[in-house]
Amino acid sequence: MGGDDASKDLDALLEEVAEIARPKASEGELADYIPELREEDPDSFGLAVVDLDGTEHVVGDVDRPFAIQSVSKVFSLVLAMQKADAADGVRKELWGRVGVEPSGDPFNSLVQLEHEKGIPRNPMINAGALVVDDVLLDHCTDHHEEMQALVSELAGEEVTVDERIASSEEGTSGRNRAMAYLMQSFGNLHHPVDDVIKAYAHQCAVKMTARQLARASRFLANDGVDPATGRQILRPPLARRVNALMLTCGTYDAAGEFAFDVGIPCKSGVAGAIMGVVPDRYGVTVWSPPLDQAGNSRAGKAALHELTDRLDLSVF
Repeated sequence: MGGDDASKDLDALLEEVAEIARPKASEGELADYIPELREEDPDSFGLAVVDLDGTEHVVGDVDRPFAIQSVSKVFSLVLAMQKADAADGVRKELWGRVGVEPSGDPFNSLVQLEHEKGIPRNPMINAGALVVDDVLLDHCTDHHEEMQALVSELAGEEVTVDERIASSEEGTSGRNRAMAYLMQSFGNLHHPVDDVIKAYAHQCAVKMTARQLARASRFLANDGVDPATGRQILRPPLARRVNALMLTCGTYDAAGEFAFDVGIPCKSGVAGAIMGVVPDRYGVTVWSPPLDQAGNSRAGKAALHELTDRLDLSVF
């Protein structure tokens, strides 16, 4: 079958997937811990699949920006890995301070952190992301600027930070602050808590679209090389480790269910985005704001299940 025919077939498939997945949103609830998340339209839905060659297959609200929230943890980890790798210290600076095991607990749990003496289970939960930001504060002259520049490069166009959301994130960060102070008491946070919280709030408030996130994830499907520019974002072994963490930890305490039902590395956020990676083939993102109890998009998960099942994309 020719390339044009295959592309048309995939476009038609996305329409079918969207039709099946959209109704699942009615079973979820909008995140409500900051006012801006409560304002999202629960009927919004966008699905984007971007080939390594740049061909884009989209359906729905793929150009409506939203705060990427915890999806940003992938990009902050990548930036920290770049910085630490340049200093020959990925193992010491990151894996000596953050684990690589699934948590099995909610993304903002304090219980495990206390039991494990201030070492977060993985970088995809809030405590782990705070340690990653602490590492970035060691290396970055301007954390916000460098984070924004990396994501803009990967998306192929400039992205912005919603300062109103960033301010709300900081103002509702009581539990994150509690985790930060707990880790500081164990010697696993080196910078002032306020600085770390500010860095985390700003990365969560980066605004992107489903189309941009699908583009931005493609380097992880391409051995760490951004296919748009040819730049090596991460060395292949490090890119594989990011994918492994997304697969095992990227959807919180539902990661096993995602591996079973979807079968590709994913990272979710409470604004309703799920970013996925299909090695050697695609970057994928689906956005639908209503969430399940674990904090993952209801319709998003349904869409990814249909997509990966029909196209046989599971890494297993």
